[in-house]
Amino acid sequence: MAVAMRIVFGLLTFVTIGMIIGALFQLAFIHRLEDSYGSEFPTWQRIHRSQIDSYIGFPRGIQRWSDDKDAEILRLGYVKPEVISWSPRIIVLHNFLSMEECNYLRAIALPRLATSTVVDTKTGKGIKSNVRTSSGMFLNPDERTYPMIQAIEKRISVYAQIPIENGELIQVLRYEKSQFYKPHHDYFSDTFNLKRGGQRIATVLMYLSEDVVGGETYFPMAGTGECSCGGKTVKGLSVKPIKGDAILFWSMGLDGESDPNSLHGGCEVLGGEKWSATKWMRQRATR
Repeated sequence: MAVAMRIVFGLLTFVTIGMIIGALFQLAFIHRLEDSYGSEFPTWQRIHRSQIDSYIGFPRGIQRWSDDKDAEILRLGYVKPEVISWSPRIIVLHNFLSMEECNYLRAIALPRLATSTVVDTKTGKGIKSNVRTSSGMFLNPDERTYPMIQAIEKRISVYAQIPIENGELIQVLRYEKSQFYKPHHDYFSDTFNLKRGGQRIATVLMYLSEDVVGGETYFPMAGTGECSCGGKTVKGLSVKPIKGDAILFWSMGLDGESDPNSLHGGCEVLGGEKWSATKWMRQRATR
């Protein structure tokens, strides 16, 4: 019996030692594999750290794009798309512009602001109207060649999936206290404006200022709930103006027809100044 016990004990000792050696070899293999992947190997600690980073807004993976010019232009790792409606199609692009880009657009626009107009459906020309009480201006073709403007336009083109040449000149707007833009459609109902580039199919609306009270962008035909618009509770969806964020929405449905549900407006500003920049995208090249 004693001999049998010694044999069993010896076998157990042998197995235990073998398991320990195997575990050490496995650990060494994992370390070698981790080293071969460099600092980006997704260990549990790095995954956990990346989750924490995401909570505080740190864009994971920026290091690997540090020398990639296109990634810098597109703000990869910073822009965070959020779909808020499929009908009409509306996507909020958080952190779409940098603070420097916002300030740059405002600085260009400030000396040339004039009372905003709306399109006359009979002539296709801009006319003053109490429907729109903001002030604004359009960048000129020369300003479109500035490096920062080119970067913004390329970013718009990629996220909207519409060629740069199909875009109109960027319009910069300022809404002061009590100013607004009543709900309207961006697509044209006249034939005059369709001659250059066809119908407007999508809009990118970029927010350039902070600490705005009211001034939401309001979509009365979107969603089934309620939202805030200039201090009032109304049906639909609204997007609060946050500096650097942008709204991408389509004036045309998936069937290629103008989408009446894309109706939208600028809610009354209750405090501060609301600055925004708008880029309309057409069916064909505008230049």
